[in-house]
Amino acid sequence: MTTESSYRYSGEHPLELAQLATRVEKGPDQAVINSALAANVATLSDLQSRLYSQKKHGVIVILQGMDTAGKDGLIRHVFSGLNPSGTSVVSFKQPTHLQLDHDFLWRINQALPPRGEIRVFNRSQYEDVLISHVHPEMLTTQNLPGIESVEDVDDKFWDHRYHDLKNYEKYLRHQGFEVIKFFLHLSKDEQTHRFERRIEVPSKNWKFAPSDMQERAFWDDYQTAYTRMLERTATKKSPWYLIPADDKGVARLIVSNILIDRLQVLHPEYPKVSAETKRNLRTVLQQLKDHKL
Repeated sequence: MTTESSYRYSGEHPLELAQLATRVEKGPDQAVINSALAANVATLSDLQSRLYSQKKHGVIVILQGMDTAGKDGLIRHVFSGLNPSGTSVVSFKQPTHLQLDHDFLWRINQALPPRGEIRVFNRSQYEDVLISHVHPEMLTTQNLPGIESVEDVDDKFWDHRYHDLKNYEKYLRHQGFEVIKFFLHLSKDEQTHRFERRIEVPSKNWKFAPSDMQERAFWDDYQTAYTRMLERTATKKSPWYLIPADDKGVARLIVSNILIDRLQVLHPEYPKVSAETKRNLRTVLQQLKDHKL
C-alpha cells in the first residue's frame, strides 16, 4: 500500500475503472493510519520547508474524483500541517465569463504557484474534458471557433484537448513545475452512503445540493469520461495515481506516502551559506549574547 509504483498509471495499457479496486483489502486500522499520517505530515512539512527555501521547483497537486470522493477532507488532513506561507489551495468551479473569454488553460495558468510553493488544485484543467464530455452542450455557449452545435464536438475536438493537456504539463515540467495527479476512485455504493450521511446528519446538510443527484444520474457517463481522460493524459513522466477512495483514512495515507516519494525525488535542500556569511552570523550572534545589539 505504501509504494508510489503500486498506484501509478502511465497510460501503458487500457483502463477498466469498473475492474479497479475502490477499497484496499486488509488495510490498516484507524489507529495505525492516524499515527502513520501524523508522521507523514511532519515529513511533508520538512520537505515543503526545504522546497520553499530552495525556490527551484513549484509543485501542483491535482485532485480529481466524483462528488463525495473525499477531496476536501484529504486536503484538510494531509496539508493542514504544512506552513501556509508556502502551501495553498485553489478550487476550480464553473468558469466565469472572464475565464471563458480566454483559452481554457488561462485560468489554470493564473493559479500556478511560485517556485518553492505547493499548490493543491481541488479539481483542475481536467474538468474541461470531464464535465463537458458528459454535457457537450456546455461547449456551444463558450464562443469556441467551429463549435456551434453538439454535433461539432467531435473526436478531433477531444484529440486536441487531450494533446494540449499533455503538452501543457510537459511545458510546466520544463519550467521547473512538478505536477502530481491523483484520481480518487470511489464506488457508487460508497457515494450512496456519503450522500445519505449528508442528508441524515444536520451538520452536513449544507454539503448537499439537488444538482448532486442530477449529476449522479450520469454516473456511467462520468466513468467513461474519466476512463478516456486517464488513458489519454497519463504518461511515464506525468502519471496519474489511481487511489482507492472508499476508505477515507487509507486514501489519505496513500496520497501522503506518494507525495513524500515524489518530493524526495526533487532533492530539496536548504541553500548553502558561504564561509564569509557564517563568520558574519557568528559575529552577530556574539553581539546578541553580549547585549550589544
